[in-house]
Amino acid sequence: MRRLFQELLEALERGEGAVLATIIASSGSTPRGAGSRMLVKEDGTFLGTVGGGAVEYQAQCAAREALKNRQSCVKGFTLTRNQVADIGMVCGGNVVVYIQYINPGDQDMQKFCAEVAQALDRDEDSWLILDITRETAWSMGLYCAGRGLSGALALSGKPGELEAELLPHFTAKAVQVEAMGRKYYCEPLVQAGTVYIFGGGHVAQELVPVLAHVGFRCVVYDDRAEFANPQVFPQAAETIVGDLEHIGDRVAIGPQDYVCVMTRGHQFDYYVQKQAMELGPCYIGIMGSRSKIRVVTEKLLEDGFTREEIEGCHMPIGTAIGAETPAEIAVSIAGELIHIRALREGRRKC
Repeated sequence: MRRLFQELLEALERGEGAVLATIIASSGSTPRGAGSRMLVKEDGTFLGTVGGGAVEYQAQCAAREALKNRQSCVKGFTLTRNQVADIGMVCGGNVVVYIQYINPGDQDMQKFCAEVAQALDRDEDSWLILDITRETAWSMGLYCAGRGLSGALALSGKPGELEAELLPHFTAKAVQVEAMGRKYYCEPLVQAGTVYIFGGGHVAQELVPVLAHVGFRCVVYDDRAEFANPQVFPQAAETIVGDLEHIGDRVAIGPQDYVCVMTRGHQFDYYVQKQAMELGPCYIGIMGSRSKIRVVTEKLLEDGFTREEIEGCHMPIGTAIGAETPAEIAVSIAGELIHIRALREGRRKC
């Protein structure tokens, strides 16, 4: 998402028009659900996807037509049995794609792209909002929890009333709603939740790039500066050098966060796991052998934690795929976190 809006901003700054193609509704078992987005530029190149195969090709054709006509539109696509087979799928359905033409002189949209980039850098819930009442006359807004509504929607009508009407619909899923006599499409941009990785060793160095690529915000925490710095972890949102026995002094872990424990020894793992369990994140994963985990478990039982509480942690961390190398272990951890995130957001596959 970040790269898509960055590319859009750069195109507008060059004086070029562009099209955002967004799936705003889907039914059946389509390849991509609501919220999937593709940017199509004047030179014919594109970024992102609305599903691949027949839908993507037709959406690209519609986007080029919109660039030619300088006009937005809505297109519905049905995946036939043959089209489903063409892209190697076993499920089909219908999608509605908003083909959103953006004028090269739209300075408000340039400002909006910058606001989206800032929202993506913050660990707080935020949503994109698109007024789709009239397909040829759209406007966009951004709602950030604790900050309110911004963008074009904040400048039109009564933004306070609109915000109050839309607020109940800001959930983990993209939806279409009616408010104040108009029709809106609301899509989650950022769902708060940081992955705190304790220990900056080989696995962490493989893990952060993978997690960042699939949309997780990562913070690396170690008590050694050579293992927690932006040079080692350029994709991390933050690197912290701090005392592993007092992590609360440097980070505020909440129920929306994830904790991965992979320090340099079982004693430090124990310190971090104990503190993390007291803070109650949605996920705690512990890296290490079963014998090491058994030792730490005994200490936690002596501290008064129940076996049920301890077994709520993922030990050993990651999905069971027979991973051995740091890179393989990183993939197994990423898969587990993606699964946990999908469950929290109520996502299901066909």
